Parts: sequence; C-alpha cells; structure tokens
Amino acid sequence: MDEVRQAFAQALALLVERDARLLEIIGLSLEVSLSAVLIAALIGLPLGALLALQRFPGRKVAIVALNVMMGLPPVVVGLVVYLLVSRAGPLGVLGLLFTPAAMIAAQVVLVVPIVASLARQVIESLWEEYRETFRSLAVPPVMALAALLWDARFALVTALLAGFGRAIAEVGAVMIVGGNIDHVTRVMTTAIALEVSKGNLSLALALGLVLIGLSLAINIAAYGAKELGEARRGG
Repeated sequence: MDEVRQAFAQALALLVERDARLLEIIGLSLEVSLSAVLIAALIGLPLGALLALQRFPGRKVAIVALNVMMGLPPVVVGLVVYLLVSRAGPLGVLGLLFTPAAMIAAQVVLVVPIVASLARQVIESLWEEYRETFRSLAVPPVMALAALLWDARFALVTALLAGFGRAIAEVGAVMIVGGNIDHVTRVMTTAIALEVSKGNLSLALALGLVLIGLSLAINIAAYGAKELGEARRGG
C-alpha cells in the first residue's frame, strides 16, 4: 500500500513539475490523434453526407460496411496497415513503418467509420426534415448541403470528439505500426503498457491521469455541444 501511495505522489510530482519526458509523450499523442481526426474529418464528413443524400447501387452495403468497420479490432487494423507499409508491402518504399505517419494512418482507419456513420445519421435525419422545403424553394444541392452541415455543426463536433476519444485511447494498432520507440513513436497508451511492465508505476499513473482528464474533457465537450445544438434548434 505504501508503494502505491508513493507512486501516486511521484505521479503528481511529475505532472506538477511538467516532466520533460511526460510532456514529450503527451505532445506526440496529441499530435498523432489530432492529425488522424483532421484527416478522418476530411474523409468521413463528405462520405457521410454522400451516403445520407444520394441513392445509388451499393449504398446499403456501404452503410453496413461502415457499421462493421466501427467494431473492427484495433490490432487487426494495425496488422493491415503494417502489411501495407512494411518493407515488403505496396507502400514499403515510403519508409513509413515505425513512424508517427504510420500511427496516424492506423488511427485514421479506426476513426473514419465513426465520423462517417455518425455524420450520415445526423445529415440524413435533417434531410428528411428539410427535404420538401428545399425542393419547394428549388435550393441547389450544394447550398442545401451547406445548410444541412451548418445546422448539424454541433452534432458533427460531437462525432469528431467521439473519433478523437477512440484515437487517443488506442494502443493495439499504434503499438504494431509504431513500435513504441522512445522519443520517436511512444504515445501515452503504449508508454503506460511499457512502464507498467517495467514496474515504473509513477510515469504510468501520471499518463493515466492525463488520459482520464482528456476522456472527461471530451465527454463534457460532447455533452455541451449536444446541449447547445438542441438549444439552438429549439430556439
């Protein structure tokens, strides 16, 4: 029990003193996950809008595929990305394996289905509500889409926050493609796994506290965005 209390005290000291190693790991984690969410937004939001507004052969298959991909085991995603970027893979010449770029790619694969699926649901619901109004006013498709995206902005922020939560907490995929290399690809989740195995509980606890804080902040922000969106629509 004394050892646990001592580890907690040391973890708090690392946070208060802004330990350089701790900040480096947190910084890389945020850089990788935020980059992945940004790329996923650029892919997932248009894809979700396309599935919501267009009717084409294979649409239902695409929706089911997105829903299936939301539940993909992260280690499987990591394995697929590993095979693509490894030296023997089709993208091996780019030298991406065991780099932050490979970790971002793995997180993008995990986040895109979340963003696209949630965006499709939100936009499709609004489209059902506004479709007749847009048609009666002969609103061009591009303007209709812009209006839907603006009206759904708070719900879409919630979708992006959900994607960020998935990305920042990921360990299996980033471990496979990143290698958990110190000062290169070590992020919070992989560092926690390593430090626990080494018995270095203080650093692991400090990183764990940061992850818990981020998770709490994400949930508060998502709830706030949802409530604000409902209030704006109600008003």
